[in-house]
Amino acid sequence: MSRTVLITGNSSGLGRGLSEAYLERGWEVYGVSRRGCRGLTGKLRDIRCDLTDFETIPTALETLLMGIGHLDVVILNAGILGRVQDMADTSLADIRQVMDANVWSNKVLLDWLLGSGIRIDQIVLISSGAAVNGNRGWGAYAISKAALNMLTQLYAHEFPHSHLSALAPGLVDTAMQDVLCDPDQVDASRFPSVARLRAARHTADMPSPGEAGRRIADAIPELKRLPSGSFSDIRSLDQG
Repeated sequence: MSRTVLITGNSSGLGRGLSEAYLERGWEVYGVSRRGCRGLTGKLRDIRCDLTDFETIPTALETLLMGIGHLDVVILNAGILGRVQDMADTSLADIRQVMDANVWSNKVLLDWLLGSGIRIDQIVLISSGAAVNGNRGWGAYAISKAALNMLTQLYAHEFPHSHLSALAPGLVDTAMQDVLCDPDQVDASRFPSVARLRAARHTADMPSPGEAGRRIADAIPELKRLPSGSFSDIRSLDQG
């Protein structure tokens, strides 16, 4: 019997890289994304859904996962960067937009999964080093990922038969980097952490989505060695 994984935000970036990695391993991949996931071969079934439109999530999941009684892995990956700017310049509306995409959509997903009756072995929420670094300019994104870490810890109590973890994937060369590396959009002299990201691009320190997806897929089983609800950074796991 094929192993199964549900991945959100798999139309591009890390989510697509994760989909590729699991399809290469012969897994059945179920995807949820705004734009759909075309061009991949293998056992892929996906559905389009804007995860910030909370009311549409249950119907999308019911349609996608109809008849599924077991998922080996769920990876809640979908998220947005928001604007890189000082907190004093960040409006509450900007923060709400990022929180809706990066935190509250995942609460809706977790609530549906909890009540679905589907047996789930492992749930991984994609976090970020920004959740703990507190670098200037990462405001709404950093707050959302810190909240996501706590969301993971809290829901670990409510999924007694599933292992939950929040995982920072390290640097990945995605469309987010296109924004961060554009001097017309982000002033690296004002936000030093962005300058470090630009220096890492096109080096081994910032792998492609496909490379990162395979690395994360390899690491996910190791997360079960940690207490459910834990946050970890894949770079620390590699060192361990």
